[in-house]
Amino acid sequence: MRIAYSNLACPEWSMEEVMRRGALYGYDGVELRLYDGEVLPFDLGAEDRQKITRLAKNHGLDIVCLGASTRFAMEDRTARQQNVQELIAYVELAAKMEVPMVRTFGGVAGSPNLQDPEYVARCVERVAESLCQVAPRAEELGVEVLLETHDEFSSSALVRDVLQRVESEYVGAIWDTHHPVRMHETVEETYANLADRLRHVHLKDAARNGDDWQLVVFGEGDVPVADIVRKLQQTGYNRYVTVEWEKKWHPEIAAAAIALPQHIEILRGYLKDATL
Repeated sequence: MRIAYSNLACPEWSMEEVMRRGALYGYDGVELRLYDGEVLPFDLGAEDRQKITRLAKNHGLDIVCLGASTRFAMEDRTARQQNVQELIAYVELAAKMEVPMVRTFGGVAGSPNLQDPEYVARCVERVAESLCQVAPRAEELGVEVLLETHDEFSSSALVRDVLQRVESEYVGAIWDTHHPVRMHETVEETYANLADRLRHVHLKDAARNGDDWQLVVFGEGDVPVADIVRKLQQTGYNRYVTVEWEKKWHPEIAAAAIALPQHIEILRGYLKDATL
């Protein structure tokens, strides 16, 4: 198992600093969600692409995944098609940068009502239909497109239901460790739902704060990160996991220069314990 971090942790860092500090702290790779502090554009120019890949290679890091913001659960078919084309553009960007994975969201469809089976079924069908349109290009370019346990699809069962409708092995799942816990899932339940198509993992911890959640360092919250790492290790998962410290979205949390060294030290401890 190899360890990356998302540059959501450090929106103020230059790309050179992202790579330099990643190597310094002992990470194996970087997941790109941002460029120049803002969401990574799908139409990133050749000069910028080459700069990023050169910096990663110079510091001995893999670029593990690109983070798209695409969503497909909405009723508006035109909007869905726009998101399909955008996700295809991210797949093409990943191929140009020799990045093996692109993350996507499922999204929401107006006023969420997960207690309404018809509403849920419509969301699942829309996302599955959209990913089926993206799959041929992903297969052609050898880039995996991964649906994350996030937003309306925080339930791993819904991600599973989508993927059962998409035959391509180039469409899989990202296990974001926080959101299934919000859905009251156990580690065993989430793993069982995702195992057949699990391609990547976003590791984060969070503590309940009334009806809200606060991101915290591994081991300080209510997400059983150590148990998740143990499950992955024991089941032979040998791909990347990404430390996702979302400083970009939560400016009140600790700076990356503090949090990233803490997280990798704790995570390496979890990995060591999981092999005992």
